[in-house]
Amino acid sequence: MAEIARIVILTGAGISAESGIDTFRAAGGLWEQHRVEDVATPEGFARNPDLVLNFYDMRRAALARVAPNAAHLALARLEREFAGDLLLVTQNVDDLHERGGSARVLHMHGELKSALCQACGMRSRWEQAMIDRPPCPVCQARALRPDVVWFGEMPYQMGRIYQALAACDLFVSIGTSGAVYPAAGFVAEARDAGARCLELNLEPSEGSHLFHETRLGAASRLVPEWVEEVLGG
Repeated sequence: MAEIARIVILTGAGISAESGIDTFRAAGGLWEQHRVEDVATPEGFARNPDLVLNFYDMRRAALARVAPNAAHLALARLEREFAGDLLLVTQNVDDLHERGGSARVLHMHGELKSALCQACGMRSRWEQAMIDRPPCPVCQARALRPDVVWFGEMPYQMGRIYQALAACDLFVSIGTSGAVYPAAGFVAEARDAGARCLELNLEPSEGSHLFHETRLGAASRLVPEWVEEVLGG
């Protein structure tokens, strides 16, 4: 793969599922326990902030019980050893990529371990609960919310992402449903710009027909195998 100089990787819930983190769309996932409208919209937060804060407090606490899997570790290795440009974009709000060793991660949907102050607009690293309305570390207002992109809100750093998609040689989607936009449209953006597109997923996504190649199986197997190919191992 010497001709590949610029790679954009998109990861979704499927890469973290093997670590024990519930996916939203799979049977038994989080969406079956809570309505999207109640826990993942600005309107739900305005209507019942305690429900939303408790939901994300539980998700944040659950991170201590999971660990990165072989797929996370392989992508960290790729970041270290790949000689070209690499952008890792994740739809996930967990910190498994970072704990697996990746340093350049763009969280387009925010992070569980970040708090956003609705009073001053500042973001702060956050580990503890928010249910008791702790003060903002910057302005002291008790106006913190999870720094997570909810339905109806704009994902983060879209300009940077689209710029990278337009310039990449290879776009790789790992563990995504292909059902949530704008991320579901990334493959079309990359393909239209001339990139080769590869899907690594447990089952075909809704956009599988847009990829040049789809490999099906567990991320913990497929991702290390693909990284070996890229690095010439």
